[in-house]
Amino acid sequence: MSPNKLNNLDPKRWLKFQKSWFIHNPPPRKKGVLVHPAKFPETMAQEFIEFFTKQGETVLDPMAGTGSTLVAALRAGRNSYGIELNPKYAEIAKQMIEEERNNLGEKVEGLTSKVICGDAARVFDYPLPVVDYVLTSPPYWDMLRAKGSETQKKRRSSRELDIHYSDDPNDLGNIEDYEAFLAKLVGIYEGLKPILRERAYLTIIVKNVKKGGKIYPLAWDIGRELGKTYTLKDEKIWVQDNQRLSPFGLGSAWVSNTFHHYCLQFRNET
Repeated sequence: MSPNKLNNLDPKRWLKFQKSWFIHNPPPRKKGVLVHPAKFPETMAQEFIEFFTKQGETVLDPMAGTGSTLVAALRAGRNSYGIELNPKYAEIAKQMIEEERNNLGEKVEGLTSKVICGDAARVFDYPLPVVDYVLTSPPYWDMLRAKGSETQKKRRSSRELDIHYSDDPNDLGNIEDYEAFLAKLVGIYEGLKPILRERAYLTIIVKNVKKGGKIYPLAWDIGRELGKTYTLKDEKIWVQDNQRLSPFGLGSAWVSNTFHHYCLQFRNET
């Protein structure tokens, strides 16, 4: 059997990860990160990190939020860097990472976990090493500013929970024009290419967007546009099957309850 050049998994775990869809219902979020309106789970991030890297390699999240990727990287024994535009989230991420390092103790001695408060569009302003893997999830356009969803209504009733990322003009979630948003988002990912190791993977967790009675195929558009810079290798569908159904369009129109995300796998091949 040829040596495993990609990760430290045994054949059984490798084969299980290759299934094109999976169900993952996140555990309850810690109180400290509830303020962030759109966080993906560390438990899921760890599975991706352990497949696409070996122990001791380096992971980057250019839109780190409250640090899910970096916490997962610590648990997996990987170095990690995160860039986060919002100072409040960057500070929460640092606190979460410090708490995780304390919990893991000697097992993570020597590993780097660094949060940079800055703009991912200016990646070369920051002292980053060559990266072995990128795992990230972008804003889903400006949907956090939509007032209609039940989740947003609940968050608006609480003074402690954010209903959008920030008011920073550099925040992608504040761009109203879809094509302008897409172009800037893809440009950020393209800008990572010089620091991404050759043949390293980039995973983007994203969802198509419904707005104004139509669907904007954000995942598919990212796949098409970013595929001009990296090779789009595959996708995995993340399904949540514990969500409450709502009677959208009942009796008059088709409106789905959308409980899946696309995990797009790109590779830096040229």
